[in-house]
Amino acid sequence: MFSLLVNIPANAKWSQNGVTVAGGHGYGGATNQLWGPYGLFVDDDQTVIIADFGNHRIMQWKNGDTTNGQVVAGGNGAGRGLHQLYLPTDVVIDKETDSLIICDENNRRVVRWSRRSGTTQGEILIDKIACWGLAMDEQRYLYVSDYVQSEVRRYQLGEKNGTLVAGGNVIGAGLNQLNGPRDLFVDRQQNVYVSDFYNNRVMKWVKGAKEGIVVAGGQGAGSSLTKLYYPLGLFVDSVGTLYVVDSWNYRVMRWTQGDKKEGTIIAGGNGTGAGANQFNYPVGLSFDRHGNLYVVDSNNNRVQRFSIEKDC
Repeated sequence: MFSLLVNIPANAKWSQNGVTVAGGHGYGGATNQLWGPYGLFVDDDQTVIIADFGNHRIMQWKNGDTTNGQVVAGGNGAGRGLHQLYLPTDVVIDKETDSLIICDENNRRVVRWSRRSGTTQGEILIDKIACWGLAMDEQRYLYVSDYVQSEVRRYQLGEKNGTLVAGGNVIGAGLNQLNGPRDLFVDRQQNVYVSDFYNNRVMKWVKGAKEGIVVAGGQGAGSSLTKLYYPLGLFVDSVGTLYVVDSWNYRVMRWTQGDKKEGTIIAGGNGTGAGANQFNYPVGLSFDRHGNLYVVDSNNNRVQRFSIEKDC
């Protein structure tokens, strides 16, 4: 995930009922469907790019067209071919080359697909990696979480080994450890935020640090406002406020800087379900440049948009 430098007012509120902007027609492989979607990337023009996990493809849904998406990578069944993906979990756009960088999770690789029309296959950037989350900073360094090694590495595009930037000290709950890291966010200072899945916390690793700082959760699994339960998607706005998908609590939370003890619920938190104010295993999130919130509601096979209230 890469910051669009979104300025969100401190007193911002979002509509509690989401509007489906992608999927929402049950699970399946048609162009109006998603199947267990995971990561997403919202472009400057509110185009939504989604890792359509169960369909082994990346889908693009243009703003205003909520009826059908288009396949922009994969979609040729599960497999190891360069024209295929196998359970992709995340996607970012590399604007410099107008290409998609994809975590092709079950193939244990990171691949790049051009966004130019006529592209029929990708190229392997990094191989033999249990990748889950991706982020790209303003210098075009790529950050990849490895949930088996419990570490995050930073890569110059074309580099194979990368530099360790978080975790990497075997699995654990210490400040220098991670346990099953998933989603990533990198800010303008190259600070790395990691959803530390099995530790039920979000960690911030300042550039060059040997240890991380707990910025949300870290009090064990639970549903109180001080806790997270399997955190996933992350976003950090221009003033350092953290937004995190609290997947097993079926909610999205906001944690402001300076108050690390508890967060506030900004969407969901109404139990599991398929209502407009509910989620069934939310996994990814992002914002557009207007401050509208997008949430991947995986088990409902849809992406929901929650509009920012205009009077804040």
